[in-house]
Amino acid sequence: MRIDVEAFKVLQVLVEEGSFAKAAERLHKAQSAVSYQVKKLEQHLGVNLFCRDQYRAELTPEGKVILAEGQRLLQHLANIEHLANRFSDGWEPKLELVVDGALPMEPVMRALKRMADQLIPTKVQLNMEFLGGVQARFERSRADLMLVKDYRTGPNYRPQALPTITSILVVASSHILACEENLSLFDLQQHVELTIEDSSPAIDYRDELQFGGDKVFYLSGFLMKKDALLMGLGFGWMPDYLITDELANGQLVEVDFSGGSRYSFTPQLVSTLERPLGKAGRLFTQLIMEEFHGDET
Repeated sequence: MRIDVEAFKVLQVLVEEGSFAKAAERLHKAQSAVSYQVKKLEQHLGVNLFCRDQYRAELTPEGKVILAEGQRLLQHLANIEHLANRFSDGWEPKLELVVDGALPMEPVMRALKRMADQLIPTKVQLNMEFLGGVQARFERSRADLMLVKDYRTGPNYRPQALPTITSILVVASSHILACEENLSLFDLQQHVELTIEDSSPAIDYRDELQFGGDKVFYLSGFLMKKDALLMGLGFGWMPDYLITDELANGQLVEVDFSGGSRYSFTPQLVSTLERPLGKAGRLFTQLIMEEFHGDET
C-alpha cells in the first residue's frame, strides 16, 4: 500500500487548526472524511499520530517526527512541480512579487504595464509588505521576486541593486519641532513618533531607525503616515520621492536632529536559486531594472 501524500497535507492543517472540525472546514471536507484519512494513515504506518484524550488535536511524539518528515516530502514535491512549470516551453502560470511599501510603485507599475502590453498569459500577483514582512511573505508564499529595502542574506539569494533612496526625518511646519535646532534624542522622545507597522509575524523584529520613545503611533502605510505628518500629529522618516512637493512648498520641514536627519539605502530586487525564474520572471526582472534605472537619468 502506498502512502497517501494528501494525508500529510491533512495532518498539517489539522495541527494548525487544532481540531478536526476546523480542519474539515478549512479543507472543505466532511469531518468524518478528515478523521478517516488520518486513521488510514495511522493504520498504514502502525503509529498513533494524535493523542485522542486531548481537547485539542495534539500530536504524539511519534506524530511530530512523522509530520516533520511529511512536510519535507511535500516540500520536495512542491519543488518538483515548481521546476516543471519553470522549465516547460511555455510561460509560467503565475508570477508572484512582494514589494516593500517604502519603495516607489510607479516604476513597478510601468514594468507591469509593459508586460501586459505583450499579452503575456502569466497571472501576476503583487503583494505589499513592510520591513521584515517582505522577506517573511516571500518565503511563506514561495514568491518569485521581492523588491526589498533590507533582508537577511543567504547562499541561494540573487540580489540586484536598485537606485539608492534617501529618507528624510520631517515634521509639519506647524509642529513645535519645526522651529527647534540641534535636537537631541531625548528631545525627540518627548514627542509622538510616526512609524510604519512592521508586517512580519516575527515579534522580535526591531526597526533600527526608531527613536525608542514611549509615544509611538504605528501606521499601515506611507500615504497614511504622510497625512498624519501634514496634520502635525508627530515626526517621522519619509522617502524623499513621496514628499518632494511638501518640502518645496514648506508644508513639511526637515527636523534638525543632532544624530542626522537623512539616511540612504539601496533597495534590492531579489530572487532565489531554490525557485528559478521562468520566462515571465526573467522578463519582469529586465523591465523592472530598466524602469528603476531609467528614473535616474
